[in-house]
Amino acid sequence: MFCPRCHTEYMEDVTVCSDCGTDLVPCLIEDTEPEPLEWVDFEEVLTTFNAGDIALLKSILDGEGIDYYFQGEAFNYVEPIVQPARLMVPKNQVLRAKEALRELDLEYTVAKGGNKKEEAD
Repeated sequence: MFCPRCHTEYMEDVTVCSDCGTDLVPCLIEDTEPEPLEWVDFEEVLTTFNAGDIALLKSILDGEGIDYYFQGEAFNYVEPIVQPARLMVPKNQVLRAKEALRELDLEYTVAKGGNKKEEAD
């Protein structure tokens, strides 16, 4: 099985490309070229030291179909107080992400630009 978009080869029982989510085909047409990768700029939305917050944030963002990654997430588990994990979202999805996370009141999570308690004072 092959991905017609990125030309990755898979075992027979796999039906969807794990890299790009495209349905696989049994063979590739030789004329096709892989689609070029596009550059995506990410912006930091918030930071957290709490692994529970990370899991909750992931579930909310996944449910909303928002792309993201946590910069420093693995390091956060090794030395959690040294560096927070930073939620990074593509710039074209930042407003959607902030809206999806607006109602959260996470004690150890700091939104970019300050937390809710500081902004209320």
